[in-house]
Amino acid sequence: MLEEFEGIVQGHRDGHGFVTRDDGQSDIYLPPNEMRAVLHKDHVKVRIVRSDRKGRPEGRVVEITERSKQPIIGRLLQESGIWIVVPEDKCYGQDVLIPKTATGSAKPGQVVVVELTEPPSLYGQPVGRVKEILGEIDDPGMEIEIAVRKFSVPHEFSEACIALARTLPEAVRPQDKLHRVDLTDVALVTIDGEDARDFDDAVYCEPAKIGKGKSAIKGWRLLVAIADVSHYVENGSAIDVDAYDRATSVYFPRRVIPMLPEKLSNGLCSLNPEVERLCMVCDMMVTEDGEVSAYQFYPAVMWSHARFTYNEVAAILSNTRGPEALKRKDRVNDLVNLHDVYQALLKSRARRGAVDFETVETQIVCDEVGRIEKIIPRTRNDAHKLIEEAMLAANVCSADFIAQSKHAGLFRVHQGPTPEKKEILRNYLKVTGVGLTISDDPSPGEFQAIANATKDRPDAQQIHSMLLRAMQQAIYTPVNEGHFGLAFEAYTHFTSPIRRYPDLLVHRVIKAILAKSKYQLPVLPTPGEAHAKLSRRLEKGLAARVAEPGHKPKKLTQETQAWQAAGMHCSANERRADEASRDVEAWLKCKYMREHLGEEFAGVVSSITGFGIFVTLEAMYVEGLVHITELGGEYYRFDEARQELRGERSGMRYAIGTKVMVQVSRVDLDGRRIDFRLVQEEGAAVRPPRDKAAARDGAMQPEVSMDAASRPGKRRSPKITEPLARSPKSASVSAKAATKPVAAKSKDKARKPRRRT
Repeated sequence: MLEEFEGIVQGHRDGHGFVTRDDGQSDIYLPPNEMRAVLHKDHVKVRIVRSDRKGRPEGRVVEITERSKQPIIGRLLQESGIWIVVPEDKCYGQDVLIPKTATGSAKPGQVVVVELTEPPSLYGQPVGRVKEILGEIDDPGMEIEIAVRKFSVPHEFSEACIALARTLPEAVRPQDKLHRVDLTDVALVTIDGEDARDFDDAVYCEPAKIGKGKSAIKGWRLLVAIADVSHYVENGSAIDVDAYDRATSVYFPRRVIPMLPEKLSNGLCSLNPEVERLCMVCDMMVTEDGEVSAYQFYPAVMWSHARFTYNEVAAILSNTRGPEALKRKDRVNDLVNLHDVYQALLKSRARRGAVDFETVETQIVCDEVGRIEKIIPRTRNDAHKLIEEAMLAANVCSADFIAQSKHAGLFRVHQGPTPEKKEILRNYLKVTGVGLTISDDPSPGEFQAIANATKDRPDAQQIHSMLLRAMQQAIYTPVNEGHFGLAFEAYTHFTSPIRRYPDLLVHRVIKAILAKSKYQLPVLPTPGEAHAKLSRRLEKGLAARVAEPGHKPKKLTQETQAWQAAGMHCSANERRADEASRDVEAWLKCKYMREHLGEEFAGVVSSITGFGIFVTLEAMYVEGLVHITELGGEYYRFDEARQELRGERSGMRYAIGTKVMVQVSRVDLDGRRIDFRLVQEEGAAVRPPRDKAAARDGAMQPEVSMDAASRPGKRRSPKITEPLARSPKSASVSAKAATKPVAAKSKDKARKPRRRT
């Protein structure tokens, strides 16, 4: 009997699809004819009937177990008297028929939200009705309106939440200060970006003696004060329900969808300068070696003595007698102390071998109507790193505090590479002649050692990218398994309760421990369909990791299972927020590049696939595809181990870091895709060496110079640091090097005519 599996349909713009299996195993390919009666995100049962020509398991849909209830967003059009909505998300392979009586007041060309009234069938298209009119496609902010609905991001607070927020006080009241430490005379300050609106952390540092008598050593007392959101957001209240539903704030260019109502996020819980605010404090003693020798937590009331920006602090630290320092002369010594303790904490990071790859972040600068004005690099200076290390220290202390008390809570867990990813990385390091590899049970220090040894190589960007891809994504879970990237035995999130629900839960647990009581998770509504499915996928992935050889599964109690569900919910919503943000950025970049059609730019190859090369423009930080058909009239082999394309006849090859000149040839706004045409090479695509033995030994390296300012666009690999950065994407390559020829004969298939009834 043929095997049957359940999973979620993932449509493809070319008409076929895949089923992402619930058990976390390899996806099942669905040919176009199997996609006729199903839609993107439907839950189905499939039977594997054969393997396709690429060796992928091919399935047949035997049952639609659950129709997706997610609305479809698209443009309303009228063709030959028939009203249809063309989905904005091209994963939906069919247009939606709209009866004339179901269009409401919508006009042709407008972007609308559609609710399906009849699902698709083998012989008929889906039918729906217009549920909401978003406006014209070029309206300012339309990309955000589409994204929040496309990814089911909650963007409107409930009436109960708004009503409860109105009852909150405007300022700290005398009764709020009871049983709190008064820190109003301590010179705590906030350090954030220029465009920050909410300030959830403040810091202070002073020199201190650690120990007593002759054994005392020099060190510092470091205070990290975090807004006490839990004082105002009561367990299970209407505000708490909405916060849990969102689980995180979502950041778009020019707009933020906050986790909490504005009265809290920008008012009562924002550590604004020169006003009293309630906070939870992690009070630490740090040695000269960067070790936290002692810590304590307590609720307090504080007064922020200054609001600094990263650039301002960096300028003061670089010249303590300069003009910026003179403006803030009362705080200069405090900033110097913070920098000193930061230098000590760096020693601890180096000893742990924590992964620390330097990357360049980018910032989208928009004009008044929301269009991209420019994209600029955002470099991390010492002020960024100073705050980052202080937050890491507080997060580690909070994880240790919870673990030592044996109280249930959420840890931020980042596991090491899977056996498959280890094998992929070893093969890659071997064929590129790095000279270093990783062990069977690698430490983060091994990854950092490879990064340090290769940082001056011309292909350093590619090597660092492969190192990051070998790692897994971090998740929230009550089962502490450490943080691989940061090399911590226990780690959690304590420092951002304004924008992350797990941090709010950690605050509640710490308060319960201080009060010698036990915190109980509130009974919250069942998550919505979209992020329930994401949570289900994460849970299946976790189960697959638990089943890995050598992994000792822990039996979960009923309480732990409840925390596990909360962790999966928060992890899934974190992914959802990232996807929505990337979708908006891709939309804006496409609109930006439409104004530059036909123009030529210098770029750097940032990613390689079997169908072409992705190039990031050096001056604009925008990524696009040069299809394999634009590389010349010959066959190209995609070497998966080396991550390069090589011409069979000419020997020309393209690898990450190759410099090219490209022309903007096409922009597909709906598909979020930018196509480039190769204009000329800047001597970057190279021929293999004549010494065949050297080639066999892996000595063939891209003879190119890397531009440190260039980085991939939406495929960028983020720095593995917490809590400021996100976890890297997992690799999607197999353990064996693929060297099958790829014919450069035809471009992607044109979109087939959609079925009409």
